[in-house]
Amino acid sequence: MSSLSLAVRDANTMLRRNLLHARRYPSLTLNLLLTPIMMLLLFVYIFGDVMSAGIGGADRSDYIAYIVPGILLLTIGSTVIGAAVSVSTDMTEGIIARFRTMAIHRSSVIIGHVVGSVLQVLASLVLVGAVAVAIGFRSTDATALEWLAAFGLLALFALAFTWIAVGMGLASPNAEAAGNMAMPLILLPLISSAFIPVETMPGWFRPIAEYQPFTPAIETLRGLLLGSEIGHNGWLAVGWCLALTALGYLWSKSLFDREPAAH
Repeated sequence: MSSLSLAVRDANTMLRRNLLHARRYPSLTLNLLLTPIMMLLLFVYIFGDVMSAGIGGADRSDYIAYIVPGILLLTIGSTVIGAAVSVSTDMTEGIIARFRTMAIHRSSVIIGHVVGSVLQVLASLVLVGAVAVAIGFRSTDATALEWLAAFGLLALFALAFTWIAVGMGLASPNAEAAGNMAMPLILLPLISSAFIPVETMPGWFRPIAEYQPFTPAIETLRGLLLGSEIGHNGWLAVGWCLALTALGYLWSKSLFDREPAAH
């Protein structure tokens, strides 16, 4: 077999291993998935009428349409924390050290974690999207091409932040520290345009919301699904995704290639 064939085979084996772990121990994924669902229900049913008036909407349905793109991005940020915890657990429990002694492709372990996490994120997005539709979200103006572009953006964003989460897991001394290190992936969407427009924020706070990856991604997704103006946000969102993917990959590879004694 060629080197590429061996790498694909080993990565597929590691992917099956990670998916099997996720199926046998679903509590972490479910706990992380509850965060965006609870945020969605809280802001729609508790604050929906007030928040709708704040964005110039007529009723709660307007705010449902506004908030769902941000909740979908929040779902990505919360779900990939599981990848950081899973990678850190593998590192601290010694299974990675055992894999290093086996005749398997070196990068297949990380690739299995990344692909498995992205698949879990996509499944989580489907579930959160189903809840959003159940409470009244509609995207009747989006074309098939816009839906495809929206899915592509979500998948690219999931890949980028999964690589970042894997790096966090490799850099952490234990699973608890990995979960704490990855908490900004949940906090950043909360200080973006997910819940209120950036222009309504205080002047001193506005740059924090503007100059981060979640805001352009949310605005792009909102434009694709609801027909609002995208402007330069599309290019910014893709640029952030590509930069974070490259950063996360290089960081993860550097940490994984260290000597086992470093852990």
